[in-house]
Formats: sequence, structure tokens, C-alpha cells
Amino acid sequence: MPTVFGLLERAAAAAPDTVAIHYSADRWTWRELEDAARRAAAGLAALGVGAGDRVAFWLPNTVAYVAAYFGCAQLGAIAVAVNTRYRAKEVADIVGRSGAKVLMLWPGFRGIDFLSILDEVSADALARLESVVLYGEGDSAPEVPGKLDRKHVTSWQALLEHAPRPGNAGTAGHGCNMFTTSGTTSAPKFVLHQQRSIVAHAGELWTNMAKLIGDGAVLQTLPFCGVFGFTSIVLAVAGRKPMVITSAFDAAETVQLIDTHNVRYLSATDDMVMAMLEADPRPTAMPGLTAIGFGAFNASPEELAERAETRGVRLIGLYGMSEVMALFARQDPATPQAERVLGGGQLISASARVRVRHPDTGELCPDGESGELEIRGPSLMAGYFENAEATAAAFTNDGYLRTGDLGYTTGEGKFVYVTRMGDTLRLGGFLVSPVEIEAHLAEHPSVEGAQVVSVRVGDAARAYAFVIAAEGQSIDSANLGAHCSEALARFKVPIAFEALTAFPTTKGANGTKIQRAKLRDMAQAAVDRGEQA
Repeated sequence: MPTVFGLLERAAAAAPDTVAIHYSADRWTWRELEDAARRAAAGLAALGVGAGDRVAFWLPNTVAYVAAYFGCAQLGAIAVAVNTRYRAKEVADIVGRSGAKVLMLWPGFRGIDFLSILDEVSADALARLESVVLYGEGDSAPEVPGKLDRKHVTSWQALLEHAPRPGNAGTAGHGCNMFTTSGTTSAPKFVLHQQRSIVAHAGELWTNMAKLIGDGAVLQTLPFCGVFGFTSIVLAVAGRKPMVITSAFDAAETVQLIDTHNVRYLSATDDMVMAMLEADPRPTAMPGLTAIGFGAFNASPEELAERAETRGVRLIGLYGMSEVMALFARQDPATPQAERVLGGGQLISASARVRVRHPDTGELCPDGESGELEIRGPSLMAGYFENAEATAAAFTNDGYLRTGDLGYTTGEGKFVYVTRMGDTLRLGGFLVSPVEIEAHLAEHPSVEGAQVVSVRVGDAARAYAFVIAAEGQSIDSANLGAHCSEALARFKVPIAFEALTAFPTTKGANGTKIQRAKLRDMAQAAVDRGEQA
């Protein structure tokens, strides 16, 4: 069976001296990328990494990320994605529960002291961590915190000094990717993919996207820690197309890279699209593009598509989630605008399937009737890591994934995604469980309970918290804001902390439930009146 490292081996064998990666002023050929991956594998093996072990990637988009990922795959190890925007509490949870043996990070990325953040992580969360690999690009040697004194600390460059590791210990059944998902509890679930699902998806994705990409490069605009960013790596390797990588998104630089590298297609969030339109002064923006695949997290898809269309940029809707990888489906750029901007579209894989189930009756819905999307296909996850109960609950008896998404089918392997059925928040381009923020607020001594909803502030979605004070306590918004900022990514920090004596509730057949819809209306009204802190 094909393996993930086999994808890179085949690319290097077929086109060894052609460019695989453009990164700043550097160019890497496929031969050089395979060599770096083999050296990384050897270095990781020297740290004790083997089949099934977890390596946490707390890294931005870099060549090192790509090489280390394929190095892990060669060993049969699992790459655990950690968002660089995460802070101590989030990193502690992911590193601790995943049991990561090695953590890779760039200490000074964007001027952020990641080692100080790591120093705030509890010793218990780092108990199974054995080694830390520090990446840098001309940075001065960082001061390693005392908490890491008992860990083996090395550098990315030291890994590359090992002789290339021959062979390939990875198999189709080995786990290779672990992504976090929002879920409905404060602790996110870990989505585990095996090498067989990654390889199958890479091949089918390239077959589907080849005409859109054409003779251009694959521009990596989205972070590799998410499935939309990650799949752009294996798409490029499967198609042997050059990747253009930047460690951080800059709209003006992205516009220039599109022109320089003949980029025909890219995936982006809606705020990225708006920033690129503003950064390009030409009447027809980014004229070389065929289309941009996008997700509407902030502005409505119709509104953004209209703005882009007036500048000559064509947007198409996509669908993906951690459990089935990204670009599980996409719209056709040739279809009318009203249809092609909707999330969903045509299934990428000919063997994938989608259906819709009515949430109340449990019956399957005909085309055009909304309900919960259920999907299956070769890119499905193996399950939730060390969580058999959640895995069993996620699948139907006949192997379909319950997505938790509201949508409807339109026939012939096509569907439209409408929204999340639950209360998951879309913040900063990421899905966030409100319970995660609520649980952290509840740890503050002044808070008895909290409910967090999403509000629109201009073109952005932001978190808004309702809190009930603990007995004898009062609510101080500044203190609660600082409490959240110390542990959570900035995009998760609520913009306001509104004190209530009780949450609005409603009684139903299944018990008393908090009226989150009413809370959302209250929060939005406060924002519209300009009352948020």
C-alpha cells in the first residue's frame, strides 16, 4: 500500500532537480527535500521516536515543518498539530493528553517568547515529553527555561546533521496526523488520520484540482496546523508542483507571490481575501488567478463574492473538517455566482458519499431538505485518539460520519453546507468550542458560571461572555480579560463580560436548557449599541 513518505519518494525520483519549495529567497528541489526529511527522521529516531510516537509541531509554515512531517511519516510516527496562536493552557492540554515525546517550536517567531509560554505549562502536562527541538532563522540562541532542565533540548540544525535514514518504516496503517477539533467539551478531541487516508486523499485531490492549478505553483496561505493548510502540502507533493511557503500571511506579499509564481488557485479565509483585494491597487486584482477557494467566517459569502467579482476575482465555496480532511468537496468556478459561493459542492472523491438526516425524526431527507450532513469516504479519520466512546458516537452503524453540520443535498454527489448545528463558535478563522472558554472563566474565583456566544463586530466574529458572579464576588471585566489573555489565544478572548444574575432558560421534554439564541441576541444588541467593553 502507498505511504505518506512514498509520496515524497516518488516526487523526488520523478523530478529530483526541479523546485519543490520556494521559501523566502531559498529554493529546495525535490531531491533536497527528501534528503532533509530523511535526515530529520534520523535525528528524531536518535531522540527515541518510533512508530506510534507523537511529535508535536508548534511551528508556523516553514520548510522545516514539511521536512519534519515526512520524517515522522518515514518512522511511522504521528505529527500533532499545535496552533502557534495557542498559549500555555492550550499547549499544556495538547502536549499532555497526546503524550507527545518531542515538541518542535520556533522560540522567537514574530517576536513572541514561546519558551516563556512553555515555562508556564505545568510539569504534569510535560511529564511524557522527553525532547524539545528548537528551530530558528538566524535568531540568537534562546535562554532555555529551567522547567526544561530535565528534557533533552536540541536544534533543528542538529537533526539535519544526521546521515539520511534509509528505507521507510511507515505503513498504510500507521497513524500520521493528529488535529484538534472543537467538540462540545472544554477539552478538544484529537482527530487521528492514518497514512492510507492521507495518501488516498492526496491522489484524488490532485486529480480533481489539476486543471485549476494548471502550470502554476501551490501557494501555502493557510497554516499547516489546520487541515486546509496541511492538505495543500500533500496536494503539491502528489502533483509534483512547487510550493510557495511563507511563515506568516501578509496581503501585499501574497499578491506579489501570486504574480511571481504564476499561482492559479489558492485557498483562503474571507478576511484574507478582503485584505488581498485591498492590497492590490490594480482595477483587476490578481489577474492570473482562476479562483480562490474560501470559507466565510466573518462576512456573508454573497457579500464577499460580490466585492471580489467587481475586481475580477472568482470565489468558490469549499467543505472540509478535521475528521475528513479539507477539500472534501468544492464548487465549480464555472457555475453561477449564487451557487458557487456556497459551502459544499461536488464531492472530491468518486467513492465518497453524502446524505442528510432529519435531526428530529431520524429519517433520511430528500434533496433540498435540510438536516444533519452525514458523510463517508476514503479520507475519513481512523477515530478520535484514545477516545473510543467519542469515536463510536461519531459514526452511524453503516459507517457514515455524523458531522454536526446543517446542510442539504442537491443530487449527483453535491451538497450545500449551511451552518454548524451546535453552538460551536467561528473565531479568527477557527472553530472554537464555547465550553473551552466558559470552563476557563469558571476557574476564576469571582465567576460561578459563564456562557460564551459569538457576535459580529464590523466584519469580524468575536466572543462575548455572560457571567454570573460567585457568592460575595463582583465582576471585573478587566480582571477577567487578563485571566483569559494569560491562557487563551487572543482570538478566543471575549470582548465583553456582561454580568447576569441568572441565564435565560427554557424547559423541554429533555430537561431545562439555557437559551443560547436569546443570549446571542442580547449580546449582539449590546454590541450594536456600542456597550461592549
